[in-house]
Amino acid sequence: MEVSLELYQFSITTVLLLLAAFYGGTYFLTTFIKKDQEDTDAFMVSNQRIGFGMGAASMTATWIWAASFYAAATSGYTYGVSGPLHYGLWGALMILFIYPFGRRFRSLAPKAHTLGELIHARHGSSSQLILAFSNLLGSIISLMVNFTAAGALVAVLSPLSFQAGIIIAGVGVLSYTLWSGFRASVFTDFAQLVALMAIAIVIIPAVLFSMGGPSVMLDGFSNLNAEQVDLFSMEAILKQGAPFFIAVLAYAIGNQTISQRLFAVNEKHIKSTFLTATLGYGAIVIGLGMIGLMALTLGVEPINGEVNNLIPQMVSTYLSPFFIGLFFILVIGSLSSTADSDLSALSAIVMADVYGKNLARGKVDPKRMLFIGRMTMVTATLIGVILASYSFDILVMLVFVGALWGAIVFPVIASCYWDRITNTAFTSAVLSGLALFCVSRFELLPMSGATGLIFELMAFVGAGVVIGLMAFGFFGKWVGIIAGIIATLAMTYFATGLLREYTVLLSSLVAYGASTLVCVAISLASNERFDFDLINERVEHYDDREELNTEAVSIPNRLAEEQ
Repeated sequence: MEVSLELYQFSITTVLLLLAAFYGGTYFLTTFIKKDQEDTDAFMVSNQRIGFGMGAASMTATWIWAASFYAAATSGYTYGVSGPLHYGLWGALMILFIYPFGRRFRSLAPKAHTLGELIHARHGSSSQLILAFSNLLGSIISLMVNFTAAGALVAVLSPLSFQAGIIIAGVGVLSYTLWSGFRASVFTDFAQLVALMAIAIVIIPAVLFSMGGPSVMLDGFSNLNAEQVDLFSMEAILKQGAPFFIAVLAYAIGNQTISQRLFAVNEKHIKSTFLTATLGYGAIVIGLGMIGLMALTLGVEPINGEVNNLIPQMVSTYLSPFFIGLFFILVIGSLSSTADSDLSALSAIVMADVYGKNLARGKVDPKRMLFIGRMTMVTATLIGVILASYSFDILVMLVFVGALWGAIVFPVIASCYWDRITNTAFTSAVLSGLALFCVSRFELLPMSGATGLIFELMAFVGAGVVIGLMAFGFFGKWVGIIAGIIATLAMTYFATGLLREYTVLLSSLVAYGASTLVCVAISLASNERFDFDLINERVEHYDDREELNTEAVSIPNRLAEEQ
C-alpha cells in the first residue's frame, strides 16, 4: 500500500524568523573573533593553529552538506538496507583516507594555504592552475547546489518563492564569512555541528516511533525485493557503493575545503581530528539515510515523484510543527556550513594560487590579497545565487569535476613521494585521464569488442590504483604495490566483459587508470630528479614575507638616521 501525503507549510513570518534567528545567531558568533589586525594567513588557514575540537567539528560539518541529507535518504529508499551504509560508510572512510597523505603534504609544505601552492612549488604554474581550476569549478558548483537546496526547502515548507530562499541563504552565509574568512567558517562550524548532532539524534528516532516503531518497520520488510533486503546487494555495490567510493576518493584529494582544513589544523592534532570526523560523519549520515529506508518499508510514494522530497515529506508527515522547525534549522545549518567553506576555499585559491603565485610575480601585497579574497567571496556568492536561480541541471558539470579530480589523484600523490614525476607528466596525465573519461562516460566510442576491452583494462588499472593508494597510505609502499596488483588481477578475472555495462563506474575508473599510466610512462622516460626540500623553501607565509621586507627596508633607514 502506497502512502502519499502533502507537506506541512510554515507561514512566511515563521520561516523568516527561523532564518533570521539562525543567520543572526551565526553572525553574532563571529563577532567574538578578534579583528584588530588583518592577517592573510589567518584569513586563509587560521595561522595553522586550529585545535582538535574545532578542527574535527569543522571537518565533519563541511563534509555533511545539503546533498548528504537527500542522497543518503535516496540511497536507503532505492537500495534498501545497504543503501545508507554505502553512502555514509564510504564518505566517512574518505575523510580518514586523506589523513596519511595529509601528513606528507604538511611535512613538505608546513606553511601552505592550498594544495595548489605545494604543486606550484613542485611543478610550476601549469600543473598548479589545473588543480586550481578544478577546485574553483567544484566549489562554485557546490555553492550552487547548497543555495539550490535552501531555495527548494524554503519553497516546500513555506509560501516564499524558490528564488527568495536562495537569496536569503546567499546573503546570510556571506554576511558572517566576509570579514574573517576561514576563521568564521571554522568557528561557526563548531556551533552548527552541535546543532546538527542534537537535532539528528532527536528527529531520527522521533520519525521511527511516530510511524509505529521498529516493529512496523520490520513488518514492512516483506514489501522489499531480494536485493533491497540483502546487506551485500551486488546491485547496490555496483550502482551506488563502488561509484561513490571512487568519487569521494577523488573529492578527498582534489577539494580545497578539505585540504584547507588539513593545512589549518595544528599538526599534532591531525590524526585525532580526522579519526573523530570520520566517526561523526558516518554516524550522522547513515542515520539520515535510515529515514529513506523507513519510507521504503512503509511504501511511501515521493511527492511529485521527486525522491529529494523524501526527508521533508517523512518529517512533515509524522512529526509536529516544532520538530519540523528543528529539521528546517538542521538542513539550513548543514548547507550553510558547506557554503561558507566553499567561499573560504574559493577566496584562498584566488588569493594564493591565482594572485600570490601568478599575478603578483613575487611582490605580494597582503592588504591587496585580503581585498581580493573578500571580493572573490562577494563575486562567488553572486554567481552561485544566479546559477541556482535558474535551476540548471548540474549533472554534466558534476561529472566533469568528478573526472577532473579523479584524473589528478595519482599525479598529485605521486608528485609528493616520487622525485621523477615531471610537470609534463602531471599535465599530460590529467588531460589524458579527462579525455578518455569523456569517451567512456558519454560513449563517444562503442564500448564493445576490442574498444570495450581496452577501456576495461584501463579501468582495472584504475581499480588497482585506488586500492593500492589506500593501502600505501596506511601500510607503506610494498603493501600498496601488492594490494594494487591483486586488485587489478581480480578485476581482470571477474569483471572482463561485465564492467562495460556499468558506465558510471567504468568511466570513473578509466580516469584513474589512464592518468596513472600516462604519468608513470612519461616520468620513466625522463631523467629529471627533484629535491623535495625545495618545496618548503618556496612556500611561505605571506605576512611573514611582508615583515621581512619591511625590516629589510627599515635597517638602512635607521642607519641613515644614526649617521
